[in-house]
Amino acid sequence: MRSHSLAEFDAVIAIGRRGSFRAAALELSVSTSALSTTIARLEGQLGVRLFNRTTRSVALTEAGRRFIEQVAPALSDIHEALDTVRSQQDIPAGTLRINTFATAGREILESLMLECLRRFPQIRIDVVTEGNLVDIVADGFDFGIRSQNLVPSDMIAMPLGPAQRHAVVATSAYLAERGLPRVPADLVGHACIRTRLPNGALLRWQFESEGEPLQLDVDGPLTLDEASLARIAVLASVGIGYFMESDVREDIAAGRLVRLLADWTPPLAPLCLYYPSRRNPPAAFKVFVDLARELARARAA
Repeated sequence: MRSHSLAEFDAVIAIGRRGSFRAAALELSVSTSALSTTIARLEGQLGVRLFNRTTRSVALTEAGRRFIEQVAPALSDIHEALDTVRSQQDIPAGTLRINTFATAGREILESLMLECLRRFPQIRIDVVTEGNLVDIVADGFDFGIRSQNLVPSDMIAMPLGPAQRHAVVATSAYLAERGLPRVPADLVGHACIRTRLPNGALLRWQFESEGEPLQLDVDGPLTLDEASLARIAVLASVGIGYFMESDVREDIAAGRLVRLLADWTPPLAPLCLYYPSRRNPPAAFKVFVDLARELARARAA
């Protein structure tokens, strides 16, 4: 009788949890075709279908549901035992999966992720950036990086630096032609680069005056869903942009962009690295947390 691997069982549980071969394949860092082959092989060995598959959906069969109910607790114990062993590694190794949003990824890629790879060459980092907030445990991530106010209450959270801010910016050429907005209401007469959120809604630009919040619906010739594209448009003098400060800090310092309405953009919650409590985390997990603490201290200094 052929023996089965942990990878096969992990595959079944990931597909059952995500309800999608594609999403499970991304979580497991394998191709969809390889995952499909793994499941087909396992089903052939067991002599029973674990999933009902159509071109549009994947659902557990009754046999698949019972399989997961019985296998999942034991598999969790096995992975915990493996984590215990990995925690004793002399040289940290293995893959860390991190979920964040694009702006945060750009801000800490060099200082945290790439620094980790430089110090610990046997560690691999798998980063997924998305606008929607996900359950990092259910989706198989080791860490999440989000604004502090978005971190789930049952997670351990570590601020990675000082408070963030928004920045409203434009080029000198644009302002010479269209004039300088001095209060948020002046933006109504300007070409603004609009941002589409992951849920399809348009971002309302957030301001504050004397503790009173103000939200503004702007208008303009271009709507985008990615800050790096909006930055290109603003640098081309298409209009005024609204960014996280970290995305345009260097442009402001170099004079490529002019900051506007600074008094109307108060501090926001800082970025946080967050993760669930783990009794025996692998060595790679521990050194990444230690490096994040080091980064936080350096930024606070």
